[in-house]
Amino acid sequence: MPDEALLRRVAALLPDIAAHAPALDESPAFPQADFDALIAAGLLRATLPARLGGAGYGEGAEGADLLRRLLVDLGEASLPVARLYEAHVNALQLVFRYGGEALRARCADDAAAGHLFALWVTDPHGGGVRLSGGGVLDGAKAFCSGAGAASRALITATMPDGVRMLIVPLGQARVLPSGIRLAGMRAAVTGSVDFTGVRVGPADFLGEVGDYLREPVFSAGAWRGSAGAVGGLRALVTLYRDELLDRHRDADPHQRARFGQVLMAYETARLWLARAARRACLEDGPADEIVAYVNLARMAIEAACLDAMRLTQRGLGLGAFLAGHPAERICRDLAVFLRQPAPDETLDKAAAYYFGAGPPGDA
Repeated sequence: MPDEALLRRVAALLPDIAAHAPALDESPAFPQADFDALIAAGLLRATLPARLGGAGYGEGAEGADLLRRLLVDLGEASLPVARLYEAHVNALQLVFRYGGEALRARCADDAAAGHLFALWVTDPHGGGVRLSGGGVLDGAKAFCSGAGAASRALITATMPDGVRMLIVPLGQARVLPSGIRLAGMRAAVTGSVDFTGVRVGPADFLGEVGDYLREPVFSAGAWRGSAGAVGGLRALVTLYRDELLDRHRDADPHQRARFGQVLMAYETARLWLARAARRACLEDGPADEIVAYVNLARMAIEAACLDAMRLTQRGLGLGAFLAGHPAERICRDLAVFLRQPAPDETLDKAAAYYFGAGPPGDA
C-alpha cells in the first residue's frame, strides 16, 4: 500500500519552501535548502516500489492520487521546486518502465542516497548528444532544469540506428555559459549542459530505439506537469482571496464575480487533473484514448490557469505587477511553467480522436 505518511512529512516543510521562494527567484538560485529537507523527508524515494525502500506513489489508484496531491502541494509552495521534482519522478518512472533490473536497482540506490535526477531531452539548434566510437558522448542539451545541481540525468542520445535513453552521472558533464534568463521559473536554474567526453557503457542505457516517444507514456506523463500548474493556480486563488479580504474589497460585487470565476477555473482544473492522473497511472484503456484524454486535460488546465491569471491581475490592478509582489512572481512562474511543446498540435490531435469516439466520460 502507498505510504501517506510521506505526504504529511512534506506538508510540514511547505511553509518554509514557500517562504524561501521570493529570495530564490531574486537571486536566482537553486533551492538547495529546500531539497535537503525534502531528501531527508524521503521525497526522492516516493515513486520507488516498497521493496526498494519507496512509498509506492504513482502505483495503482491510491498511488496515483497521492502523487497527484504531492505534486499539487509542491506547485502551490514553489513552482520551480515542483518542476525539478517532476523531472526526477519522470526519469525514475522511465527507468522502471524500460530499464533492466540492474539499472533499476542502481537508480533506486542513487535516489535513496539523495541523488536528484534530471530529465534533459531538448537538443540545441544544430544538434544534440551523439554516441561516438568507444562509448564516448559528444554534444550538448539545452533548457536543462537543475543544471549544476542535479547529480544524475536521463538524456536522449542519437545512436547509429536511432535515438535511445540513457542515465548519466553528471560529474563529468559541464554546465555551459548560457545567456538563458527566463522571465519566470528562475530558481529552476535552467541552462545548457555539454556531455562531450563523458564515457558510458551498455549498463547505462534503457529501452530500445524510439522508446522515449512511445505512447501512452510519452504524452500521458504530461499530467504530472499539469499537477504542478494546478498547485500554482491554487496559490493564486488563495492570494487573490486574502488580498481582497485585507483590502476589505470582499463585498464588492465585481470583485466577487471575478473571484467566483477564478474559483470555477480552479475547480475545472482540479477535476480534469484528478481523472487524468488516474487514467495515466492505471493505463485503463487503449493508448490513443488515454493520450487524447490527458492531452485534453493538459489544455483545459492551461486555459484555466491563464484565465485565473488574467482575472487576478485585473482584480489586483497594478499591485499584481510590482516587483516583489507574490502575485507578480507566481504569474511569471506559472506563465513559464505552462509553456509545454506544441499546444496547438496537442489540442488538434486530442480533438481528432473524439471525432471517432463519444465525448469523454466514465471508463
